[in-house]
Amino acid sequence: MVELIITEKPSSAKKIAEALADTKPVQKKSKRSSYYELTHNKKPIIVTSAVGHLYGLVESKKQGWTYPVFDIQWEASYKSSKSLAYVKDYVDTIASLSKTADEFTVACDYDVEGEVIGLNVVRFVCKQKDANRMKFSTLTKGDLIESYEHKIKHLDWGQAFAGETRHKLDWFYGINVSRALTASVKAAGSFKVMSSGRVQGPALKLLVDREKEIQAFVSEPFWLIRLDGTYSTSPVEAWHEKEKIFDRTIVETILAKVQGAKEALVSSVKRTQRNQVPPFPFDLTTLQSESYNHFKITPKETLALAQSLYLMGVTSYPRTSSQQLDPKLGFHNILTQLAKQSAYKDFAEELCKKKQLHPHNGRKTDPAHPAIYPTGILPKGLKPYEQKVYDLIVKRFCATFADPAVRETMEIVLNVNSENFVTKGTRTIQENWHRFYKPYVKLEEVSLPDMKENDKVTITKIEKVDKETQPPKRFNQSSIIKELEKRNLGTKATRADILDRLFQRGYVAGVQITVTQLGIETIGVLEKYAPEIIDEKLTADFEEDMEEIREGKEKQENVLAKAQTFLTKLLADFKKKEKTIGQDILASLRETMDAANYMGKCPKCNEGKLMIRRGKFGRFVGCDKYPECKTIINVPKTGKLKFTGETDEKTGFPVIEAGTGRQKATVTLTENNSNEPTERKYPEQDMVCPTCKEGKMILRKSFYGEFLGCSRYPTCQTMMKIVKGKVDSANPIVKKPGDTPKKVVKKKASRKKVK
Repeated sequence: MVELIITEKPSSAKKIAEALADTKPVQKKSKRSSYYELTHNKKPIIVTSAVGHLYGLVESKKQGWTYPVFDIQWEASYKSSKSLAYVKDYVDTIASLSKTADEFTVACDYDVEGEVIGLNVVRFVCKQKDANRMKFSTLTKGDLIESYEHKIKHLDWGQAFAGETRHKLDWFYGINVSRALTASVKAAGSFKVMSSGRVQGPALKLLVDREKEIQAFVSEPFWLIRLDGTYSTSPVEAWHEKEKIFDRTIVETILAKVQGAKEALVSSVKRTQRNQVPPFPFDLTTLQSESYNHFKITPKETLALAQSLYLMGVTSYPRTSSQQLDPKLGFHNILTQLAKQSAYKDFAEELCKKKQLHPHNGRKTDPAHPAIYPTGILPKGLKPYEQKVYDLIVKRFCATFADPAVRETMEIVLNVNSENFVTKGTRTIQENWHRFYKPYVKLEEVSLPDMKENDKVTITKIEKVDKETQPPKRFNQSSIIKELEKRNLGTKATRADILDRLFQRGYVAGVQITVTQLGIETIGVLEKYAPEIIDEKLTADFEEDMEEIREGKEKQENVLAKAQTFLTKLLADFKKKEKTIGQDILASLRETMDAANYMGKCPKCNEGKLMIRRGKFGRFVGCDKYPECKTIINVPKTGKLKFTGETDEKTGFPVIEAGTGRQKATVTLTENNSNEPTERKYPEQDMVCPTCKEGKMILRKSFYGEFLGCSRYPTCQTMMKIVKGKVDSANPIVKKPGDTPKKVVKKKASRKKVK
C-alpha cells in the first residue's frame, strides 16, 4: 500500500519527507511542482504539496455585474486567473500521484484555512470522500513523527465546514455589496471599483466613528499647578493634589495662598512594593502588536515573517489565539537547545537550573495550537526583519518562565500653607523577568530623593501650567488589530489583510490612521441606505455561528441560508436607490481625489494650486490656473506622491513624500524649464542626437535632476545622464514609447580580409 501525504506548501512537504524517511527521501520534479518518495518503517510514502489554496469560489454561471448572486462553486484557481497558471502543475501532479495511492493523509496547517485547502484537494483532485489528518504545531522532526504516528483517521470536519462557511459568507458579502456600490457609481454616470465586505465594512465604521469623535472634539482649557524645588542637591517636581482644575478662580486662590512660600514640609512618605508578573506567551495579535510597537513592522508583515520562521522550523505555528504553553512541549529540552545559541546561552542555562518550569500562561486558548514559541533549532541565514521577530519570540518565551519583577512606588506629599503637592516615582528593585525580555521592556524609571516626614524642600517656584483636553487618540496598526479582536471582528489570520485592504482602497491613510473623505462618505452612504452591512454585531454573530459549526452545534446550510435571506432583502432596497447612492459616492470621491492630488500652493503665481495631472505621456504636477500660469513639474510616472505641508525655504516650492514604506523619500519639487532657453552649461549641449541624427541634445530638468535629451522628444527619447557635473555621452540611453531603456550599441567597422 502506498500512502499519499498532501501538505499546504512545498517547504513543509520537504520537512515532512525528511522527518519521516527511513533514509534520505528522493525528490522528483513534475513541471513546476515536485514530490518526495520515501519509506517510513518500510512503508512506501509519497509526500507532495499544494501551493496554498488551489481552489477558489466563483459564480456557477457568470452574470456580469448583476447582484445578488448566491449560486457559486469551487473552481481550480488557474482557470480564473492567468497569474495563477502555475497552480495547474500542482493540481496535475497530485491527480497523477493519487491514482497510485491507496491511503491519503492531509498534512496542511491545522486551522480552518488549512482544513479547507486539504478538503478541496481530497475531494476535487484525489476524488476521495475522506482522509487521515496530521496535526502539528512545529515542523521539527520529533513533532512531525509524533503527528504521523498519532494521525486522526478522518478530516476535522468541524474545522472544514466552518472554514468553507467562512469562505462562502465572505464571498456573498464581498462580491454582492461591492457590486452594489460599483453599480451605483455606474448608474450615476461614472465608474469606480468600490469594495466592502462582511468584516471590512464594520472595521471601517469603527475607524470612521473614531475619526468623527476627533473632528467633533472641542478642547476645554484646564490648569495644573506645579511646584519646583530642591531637597539637598536633588531636584523635586510635584503637582497639586487637585490635578486637573477647570475653574480658573480655584487656581488663582491656590496660587495666592502659596505665594511667597520658601519651603514645603514633607507631610507623608508612602512606599509600596508590588510584584510585576512576567508577560504571557505570544498569541498572534500580541506578537503583531509588539512587533509594530518596537520595529514598526506592520501586522501583515509580521504574520508573513512569523510564517517564514515557522516554515524554517525555528518557531511554532503563528496563527494562534492561545496564550498558553503546555508542559508536553518539553520546556527543558527547548531551553537546552536555545543554550547552544550564544545570544540566549546565559538566560537559557539560568532557567534550566530551576527545579520546575512553569510559564506565566494567559487566559486565551486555541483548540488547534499552543502559544507561539521557539523550537530551539538553530536558525540559519535569517534576514534582518526575520531576526528581529525571532529575537522577540525567543526572549518573550524565556521571560514567561522568569520570576516576577519587583517595583517600588514612592509617593511624597508636600504641604505648603495647607495646600498639598504630590510627587511620585516608581523604580525597579529586582529586574528578574525584565533581564530576559530586554530591550523590549518599556517602563519609566523615576527615583525620588530619600525624604522622610517633617523634612523640608526648598521651593524654587510654584506656577500654573496651561493645558487643554485632548481628542481621542487615533488608532495605529497595532491598536486597531487589538480592537478588532476585542470586538470579535475577523480572525487572527484575516485582520491584518482586512486592514491592508482598507489602505489599498484609499479609505484610510497614515501611521496614525486617518480616514479619508472617501472612507467617511462610503460609511455615510452605507449608514444611510444599508446600515445592517456595517453592523458589527451582525458580523460577530456570524463568527459565533461559525464557531458553533466547528464544534458541531450548528449546520453550514442554516448559516448560509440566514445570510442569503438577509442580503436578498437588503440589496433589493439598495437597488431601488442606486443612482442616488452613486451620486453621493461620486461627490465624496471627487473631493478625496482633489485632496490626494494637491501638492501645495503654486510659488510662481501665488494664487493657484499645484495638482497632479495626467497627460499624453503620463502624470505631471501643474498649476490649476493654467493657461494663465504654466508652471509644470516632472515627477516619477509611478509610485505614491504626498504633500508634506512644508515648502522649501530657498525656492518656495513644496516638499513632498515620494514612494511608500521603506522606499519613501522626501523631495523638493523643482520646475521643469526644458521649454525655456537655457544657458550653456556642458560642452555636449546642442550636439547632434546619436540616435535620430536630426535632433539636438538639449538640457532638461526632471524630478531626478538635469540630463540631456533629444529636442525631437517624444518622437525620439534619447537621453544622456549627468553624473557629478559630467555628461555621460559615451552611453546614451534610447527609449521608444513602451520600450525599456537600453544603451546605444556602437557597431564596429567590419574588417574584410584582403586577399
